[in-house]
Amino acid sequence: MTVFHAVGLFDEVVASDGIPGVGIRVTMEGDGVEQIALGEGNLVWQAAKALGEYADVALDVDLHVRKSIPVSGGLAGGSADAAAALVACDALWRTGLGREELDVLAARLGSDVTFCLHGGTAVGTGRGERLTPALISGQYLWVLAVSGDGLSTPAVYAECDRLRADEEVPEPTVSEDLMAALRRGNAVGVGASLHNELQPASLQLRPDLEFVLEVGASYGALGSVVSGSGPTCAFLARDTDHSLDLAAALLASGTCKSVHQVTGPVHGARIVESGTTGYVLRGL
Repeated sequence: MTVFHAVGLFDEVVASDGIPGVGIRVTMEGDGVEQIALGEGNLVWQAAKALGEYADVALDVDLHVRKSIPVSGGLAGGSADAAAALVACDALWRTGLGREELDVLAARLGSDVTFCLHGGTAVGTGRGERLTPALISGQYLWVLAVSGDGLSTPAVYAECDRLRADEEVPEPTVSEDLMAALRRGNAVGVGASLHNELQPASLQLRPDLEFVLEVGASYGALGSVVSGSGPTCAFLARDTDHSLDLAAALLASGTCKSVHQVTGPVHGARIVESGTTGYVLRGL
């Protein structure tokens, strides 16, 4: 069980007609893209294939991804790109599918892809693909501290299993304090309720993240948490000035490669530009 919260850090996916008979072609630009496979193992490629086969259209499309979301950063960048690819190809091929049908395809692609279609704040059950929108007031200011090296999600889950091997793991629940704070727009309460079950495993594999979290705490972050499987750390700020101070302190500390000041919640994947040559999609 997961509480998802979409923030304003976006990748863009450009979908355009491909050469007949050539099939799906994926290209990428941005920091770290050399680590990403561009063929059948890529979620963008898989999203286009899944939609094309479902809608029975020719699988000839060029998909270009402009990366801003850190690669292997625990921020669901790959899932966001897959969600954007679904919406882009749906528009390009004029399949006319509704969000319910896209949700089904998204759930087959990955646990986070469905949320990336919708955005906002939601509670995910099952593998995370079954969503219930959360009642939330106001906007939240976050500072994301991005590490220079990524973390393997499978490795983090394996380490989590190892750490829990001798424990009785309780059924997952959503923090009532967190949900109440979100409903009231109480940033202090939200910060105090932040929790990630994967965080101990991420810190075990990357002890240096402890220093990142300590810097944020020392500069008054309302709350801090390793995002997803890491290694990105998220800090909740009081206001814009505090967000600037946190970002400056984290950069100056030398504990992270870069920082991003973002707000949430924001929308999910949507068309931001269209024309005769194709569609530009933005995925959170």
